[in-house]
Amino acid sequence: MRLALDVVAHAVTGTFDVAVIVSQDQDLTEVASEVRTIARTQKRWIKIASAYPVGPGTRDRRGVDRTDWIAIDRKTYDRCIDGRDYRSAA
Repeated sequence: MRLALDVVAHAVTGTFDVAVIVSQDQDLTEVASEVRTIARTQKRWIKIASAYPVGPGTRDRRGVDRTDWIAIDRKTYDRCIDGRDYRSAA
C-alpha cells in the first residue's frame, strides 16, 4: 500500500516523469491507471513501468498490467527488494 500511495503522491506533485516499479503485484494496476489519469489532468507526460524477473525457474513472466514491462535477471530483481518493514509500530 505504501508504494501505491507514494507513486500517486509523487505523480500529483510532479516530482517524477518516469516511475519504475520493481514488482509483479497486479494490485498495482490501479496505480498505473491513476497515474495516467493524473497525467491527462495535468496535461503532462508520465511513464510508468514495472520490472520483473526472468530466467530459469521463473513462472510468471509479466509485469504489472497497464505498465511498460522491463524484464531483468532474477539476481538483479532480488537485489532491488527492500526488506524493511514499513508498518508502524503502533
